Amino acid sequence: MTVTITPTKLKGTITPPPSKSQAHRLLIAAALAQGESVIHNVALSKDITATMNCLEELGAQFSRKGSTVTVTGMGANHMSPYRRMALPRLDCGESGSTLRFLIPIALAVRGGGIFTGAGRLMERPLEPYFEIFREKYIFYEQKDGTLTVQGLLEPGVYRLPGNVSSQFFTGLLYALPLLSGPSAIIPTTELESEGYIHMTLQAMAQFGVEMAATMSLPPQYHPAGNQTYTPAEATVEADWSQAGFWYAAKALENEVDIISMNPDTSQGDRIIEEHYVNLLKPVDLTIDVSGCPDLVPPLAAMAAVREGKTRLCNAARLRMKESDRLSAVTDVLCKLGAKVEEGPDFLDIEGLPTLPGGVTVDAHNDHRIAMMAAIAATACEKPVTITGAECVSKSYPNFWEDYVNLGGKIQRI
Repeated sequence: MTVTITPTKLKGTITPPPSKSQAHRLLIAAALAQGESVIHNVALSKDITATMNCLEELGAQFSRKGSTVTVTGMGANHMSPYRRMALPRLDCGESGSTLRFLIPIALAVRGGGIFTGAGRLMERPLEPYFEIFREKYIFYEQKDGTLTVQGLLEPGVYRLPGNVSSQFFTGLLYALPLLSGPSAIIPTTELESEGYIHMTLQAMAQFGVEMAATMSLPPQYHPAGNQTYTPAEATVEADWSQAGFWYAAKALENEVDIISMNPDTSQGDRIIEEHYVNLLKPVDLTIDVSGCPDLVPPLAAMAAVREGKTRLCNAARLRMKESDRLSAVTDVLCKLGAKVEEGPDFLDIEGLPTLPGGVTVDAHNDHRIAMMAAIAATACEKPVTITGAECVSKSYPNFWEDYVNLGGKIQRI
């Protein structure tokens, strides 16, 4: 889909969609439980649909009424009868969360799995798991866009570098309590995305699985074995990472009121509120995005139209998202007329009063790039055309409808 935006200021009240990150975690915990759970306020984005489809292949069942999902769990434990079945085939779509969360879980409940994906998914780094597999003598083979994993996940010590995606920690945190004895997850360097780990631990606790953690820096996690997930009822919060785009709209002088956000959330991207306030000040800023990489596109849009220079640093992991996101942000904003310089793990952005626009930009098959371009278009002088705009369905299927409801002027082709 191609969208042409005639620049105009947005105005109105917006509730961001349900948190994709939290929905993944609650649905997984419910799927592992013995019995029926109910999860409210679930948005069926492509990523969430991929997770639900994979969990069904592992043994869970789902039924949906509106935004409420009823989950009949598989009753996962270390004696699971599912382990005697053939390896499941798990199509993760383009969802990095689905892939990285479910690799250890598939080992724990089915003895492994055959994982496939779309887009750039199977090119995204998995080496932290592979290092563990080599140490634990778990078979893995990756070729022709398919990853096969097979073996016995046993209790023990699991070491991960702290500067990798928190998704690796989350996968192990879900799986290890199901084993027959205690384990330990030990970060070998400082954690960069600890907020996402807190979200995982919170979801697990809601479903009856506790996790001892040390007070050291970085913290270590000590899951007891022989635990079982118990059914629960839970509600998915509004998504702070998607709220980031509406904070960017506010920074670009759109009269948008963001509501229904939980100020006490465990979502690490709540920090967007603090960054928004700081970016309104006419000063030079450096923002470390290692703990909030998904916020880089909205932060870049804010930085492009302000008084002052901004550096977004410690962002190397963004090169292996749905796109090379550092390159894609630079490409799109520069075409709109912004002043952006790309470094190996940073962006330097010199703010301008407005952007010329009057160009066509590619969304790079990246939902966050498409939304960034749409928000930046409100600060442009001439129309902006975005190709591949349908990619927002990966995380925010109703984005264009919300944009129009706020007064955005778009033409879709």
